[in-house]
Amino acid sequence: MAFKHVLAAARRSRRAFSSSYLYQTVRSASTSPAVATSAAPPSPPPPNAMIYDRLAEAVKSKLKQLENPDPRFLKYGSPHPALVDHTRILSAPETRVTTLPNGLRVATESNLAARTATVGVWIDAGSRFETDDTNGTAHFLEHMIFKGTERRSARELEEEIENMGGHLNAYTSREQTTYYAKVMDKDVNKALDILADILQNSRFDESRINRERDVILREMEEVEGQTEEVIFDHLHATAFQYTPLGRTILGPAQNIKTITKAHLQNYIHTHYTAPRMVIAASGAVKHEDIVEQVKKLFTKLSSDPITASQLVAKEPAVFTGSEVRIIDDDIPLAQFAVAFNGASWTDPDSIALMVMQAMLGSWNKNAGGGKHMG
Repeated sequence: MAFKHVLAAARRSRRAFSSSYLYQTVRSASTSPAVATSAAPPSPPPPNAMIYDRLAEAVKSKLKQLENPDPRFLKYGSPHPALVDHTRILSAPETRVTTLPNGLRVATESNLAARTATVGVWIDAGSRFETDDTNGTAHFLEHMIFKGTERRSARELEEEIENMGGHLNAYTSREQTTYYAKVMDKDVNKALDILADILQNSRFDESRINRERDVILREMEEVEGQTEEVIFDHLHATAFQYTPLGRTILGPAQNIKTITKAHLQNYIHTHYTAPRMVIAASGAVKHEDIVEQVKKLFTKLSSDPITASQLVAKEPAVFTGSEVRIIDDDIPLAQFAVAFNGASWTDPDSIALMVMQAMLGSWNKNAGGGKHMG
């Protein structure tokens, strides 16, 4: 309080001095025109508040906004919360899961107000479950699965999806393989029929296998030119040395040249089993309808009770702290990746770790949004 009184007294004294000085200047100007012409213009009056006072007011204003945020708006990159209650979260579609007698799981999130739906098959099978000799089979199978079945040729399969205005795709990772379709609400049953057909009745013609072999070898050449892909392959190789997770998804070129129809069929029979599959659907779907369709369509799957967790327990991937460097002086930028031994998917901390990963690892030099984008 004493300090504020001193500042207030200083401001009053300064205002009085300025007024007196201005009066004297005006008076001199009226009595001496020559001096007035050459005299410097008077200084502007000082502000009513000192700079420190204005800064303090600005800080108080910001703090008030943070303490009482406007719940109507969500500002990107701001500390304002998106929600002030859980209404929106509680109104999200319920995830319903049904496990069939053969171990196949059906999961849905229904939104009947939507006009589209996504249905897919998620399989606990990827490059992790291969051997050194068969490494690359899971990815090769992903390519071959769309090349014709006992009921549909490759062309008929493409035309059926196009006529629905749908989208059929797949991807392979180290631990999962996924096949999915995006369609209109009226075509959900057709999409499920196609997925069941390609997973249970694919033909694997030798001519198609040889043709796709060349496609995959060209894909490998393209991947080797993508620095980010190369870095993460080396990261896995050095982090999980001499273990299944250390292998690449595409596999070595020598394996791609020798994979046969028997390799593909054996991989499906061994790993595409009902207990290791989840049929998932979201959007314009009804859980009961999806369950009934799955019961009718997915009848040829193996019911082998061995799960992916049991296979992983037999051959665990041990994390090894190490380092690998690849030097190329012709590349102007340096790229690097750092990995830590994290939690498993079933660990309670896995969600928190994914949030932290997104916050710390989402920056890109070529992306917009400023240097603090996260």
